[in-house]
Amino acid sequence: MTDALELDALWEDFHRVVNMTSQELAAWLRVRDADEATEPLPDQAGSATGQHVLAILQKRRTDLTEDDLRVMRKVVDTVTGQVDLENEPEPEVTAEDTRRRRRLMTVGHDPLKG
Repeated sequence: MTDALELDALWEDFHRVVNMTSQELAAWLRVRDADEATEPLPDQAGSATGQHVLAILQKRRTDLTEDDLRVMRKVVDTVTGQVDLENEPEPEVTAEDTRRRRRLMTVGHDPLKG
C-alpha cells in the first residue's frame, strides 16, 4: 500500500488534473457513447478507465483500493503528459485539438475549463 504522504500527493494531483465534476464526467461519457444504433446503459457508458475515474470521484480517500491508486497514477501521467496545466492552451481551433480535448475528457480533464 502507498504510504500516507504518497497517498496525499496522489490524491491532490488526481483532483488537480481531473477538473470535471462527477456529474460532468458521467454526462460526457453518456454523450460520447451515444449513437444512432445503440446507446449503453448510463452506468456502463464510456471507457473502463472513464468509469473508474467516475467511481474514484465518488469515493473518500480512505476507501481507495490498490486498483484505484493505479488508475489515479495513470490518469495523472496521461493528463500531465499531454497538458501544461500551468499554461493551458487557448480554446481549440483545429480538428486535432478537438480530438485531444475529447480524449482528455474521457478521463475527467477538460482543457477548456478554467
